Formats: sequence, C-alpha cells, structure tokens
Amino acid sequence: METKWLEDFVSLAETRSFSRSAQLRHVTQPAFSRRIQSLEAWAGADLVDRSSYPTTLTPAGETLYAQAMELLQSLQNTRAMLRGHVSAGQDFIEFALPHTLAFTFFPSWVAGLREGFGQIKSRLIALNVHDAAMRLAEGGCDLLITYHHPSQPLQLDAERYDMVVLGHEVIAPYAKPDARGQSVFALPGSTQRPLPYLGYAPGAYLGGVTDWILKQSGTAIHLDRVYETDMAEGLKGMAVEGHGIAFLPASAVKKEVQAGTLVSLLAAELPDLTLTMEVRAYREKNSHRSGSKRLVQDLWAFLSAPSPAP
Repeated sequence: METKWLEDFVSLAETRSFSRSAQLRHVTQPAFSRRIQSLEAWAGADLVDRSSYPTTLTPAGETLYAQAMELLQSLQNTRAMLRGHVSAGQDFIEFALPHTLAFTFFPSWVAGLREGFGQIKSRLIALNVHDAAMRLAEGGCDLLITYHHPSQPLQLDAERYDMVVLGHEVIAPYAKPDARGQSVFALPGSTQRPLPYLGYAPGAYLGGVTDWILKQSGTAIHLDRVYETDMAEGLKGMAVEGHGIAFLPASAVKKEVQAGTLVSLLAAELPDLTLTMEVRAYREKNSHRSGSKRLVQDLWAFLSAPSPAP
C-alpha cells in the first residue's frame, strides 16, 4: 500500500468528486480511479459507493477515512520531527522544476540572483511538471518553478500557495536547416505528404501546450508522428539530426539556433504556431518547512518585491 493512495482517498472523501480530486492530485481521472481501486484491493473492501452522486463512502470507507487522517498526520509530524534533527543542509533551498527549466532557465536565473539578492545554495529536483507540483504539495521542496499557460493550468489552490511570475518562455516549431539555412521541412505539409513530427509523450505538459497550439491554428497542419518522448532535450536531439519537426522552448534551442543547427519554422503566413508561457514560482503559505529556513523567506520577499520603475 502506498501513502499516496491514502492521500487520494482523503481527498475523495473531502471533495466527494473523482474529477475534482483528480485535478487536485494532479493526475488524470482514470489514473486516480485506479489508485482508489488499488486501495480497495489492499483493504479487501469497497470504500466508495459509486451508485450515488455526489460520491459517498461506505461504512468501511468511513472507518478508513478516520484512520487515514490520523496516520497521515502522524507521518507528517514524524517527518517534521526528523527534519528538525537535521542541521546540515538548512542553508540550502530545495527547488522542484520540470526537466527543461532545470536545464535552461534555472542556471541563468540563479546567476541573475547574485547581483540583486546574493549567492544561494540550491538543491535541484528535476521531474515532469505534474510530479514537480506534487513534490511541492507533499512538502518535498521549498519552491516550485514551473510553466503556466491558461490552456494547461496547474490546479494549485491560491489560498494555499503564493505565486510570483519569474519570466516568460516561448514555444515554437524548429527543424534542421538545409545548406541554404532554410528548414528541410516546409509547413504546413499536405494530406498526401505529412511532415515527420517529433512529439511529446502522452501526459507531458509541453505536449498539452503543443496540442493546443495545433488545435488553435488557423491553418491545417499535416503531421505524421514518428517519435515521442516526455523530454524537450530528447526532441531537440532528434530535430538536430533531421528526423522531423519539434515544438521546443526558445531557451532550450538558443545555442542550436545561434550555431545554425536548428531553425524556426515560423513564417508570416503562420504566425499562430507559437505560444508564450509564464515561468512561475510557487511556495506553500505558512509552511513550517519553509518557515524553518529564513533564507527561503528572504528569497521570496525579494522575488515578490515590485520591480523598480525604469
């Protein structure tokens, strides 16, 4: 039995909705339902009455709910106590970031902090977007830095988390250039000859953003998915080798564009194949974890301060 199953179950007991709890737990509804079913299999009893709406708990579910609340609180208290014994590493700030931001945004952002805020010691946890958000929700980091776009919002409760915008990131299509410096693939392609497409794996945040770009495009784009991965760095490597078109964050391909190994496919007649995302930082309000680190509080105050007038 996994602790996250109990956390899922507590969320379901409180929201009385599979769909709402799936959003709050940052998983798809089918995945959330499977986790509840796994908990029921472990318990050997039905915990949820699925014949009613809103969802209600069975008598066994009510019993487990009370016990789960006590158990999870006990685990949280034990973790806090253990961390209180650890003095080493308290001068580190722990960040959870998506892989792409960890490779591209984070190094230059930390370098930029030196002038205005000063040197920091950082511990970086690179995950996918949803797992990074879960790391913050579970108290496993001090700050979350992630993408945001209205088409793919993270379900982070504004009453529980503070947020500040750190910058912006543009995602657009790129491909290998030919000898003249022009892309070897010409958008929009055709039904008869679709263009090879290097896509993100299902569930990847940037994949959802890319799907939204293509759906909103005023021009039909004809693509044939020939490769997929959940990491932008993997798509970039394939694009550099000429395997197809990939939608990539500008910061991830800056060096390749400067070196001439990748070119943008944007053209005047296809201006809607680009999208600007915010890069946001989140922290938990009134967090005992962050509260134990004065440096975290000081950094957040610096990030939240209004920018000086030009």
